[in-house]
Amino acid sequence: MTVSPDPRTAELSERLNAVRTRLDAALEAAGRPAGSCALLVVTKFFPADDVRRLLSLGVREFGESREPEAGRKVAEVLSDWAPDDPADIPVFDMIGTVQSKKARSIARWARMVHSVDRPKVAEALGRAARTALDEGERTEPLGVLLQVSLDGDPQRGGLVEAGLEALADRICADDALRLRGLMVIAPLHGEPGHWMDETARIHSAFRERYPDAVELSAGMSGDMEIAVAAGSTCVRVGTAIMGERPLLSQ
Repeated sequence: MTVSPDPRTAELSERLNAVRTRLDAALEAAGRPAGSCALLVVTKFFPADDVRRLLSLGVREFGESREPEAGRKVAEVLSDWAPDDPADIPVFDMIGTVQSKKARSIARWARMVHSVDRPKVAEALGRAARTALDEGERTEPLGVLLQVSLDGDPQRGGLVEAGLEALADRICADDALRLRGLMVIAPLHGEPGHWMDETARIHSAFRERYPDAVELSAGMSGDMEIAVAAGSTCVRVGTAIMGERPLLSQ
């Protein structure tokens, strides 16, 4: 007898399949290979039970942006998820603003931090990652993406293009960190296509100096297709899959 999924799992499955279809179509339209852009499902504000539902639907990459909520959720999920295949172990990225005082806890659970834009934060994450490595809490350096500011708005975070090199060099000098690439959030004003063209140009120039920094985290629910056309290797999708934030967390 086939057992129907609970309503929330059915909802997530429908939304997830729709986003996967959009992503596949965007890659095809851009002439890119299938699977060349990862889907990071953003589960901030949503409970561990939703992460478990997504795991049952085949999702293995998640994005969180609030600590300590994220640390508690990751611990809860991993405590009862013990797959035989290491490839089935879920990974969690930090995509929100990092406070230096929370670097130690983030280094325990994050595969990668997408939002590094200050030397103080990079140094705190480096110390925290070194401690986590020494104490066996992680087995690999902490991945780092530098957040780029496309319009120079200090309220939205990020580095302007001229500031990327100095911080990238600091990260490359820390063996507890690994420079993986860049992250952008398109400004709210202007044409999205313009901003994504600028993103592609900046990332191409950045890779000339840092050839291993191949990752480009760009694109969310509303601009996924444009980001994929610009070369994004990771789209961060929350609302289109999870729905609106729970009222309790607003």
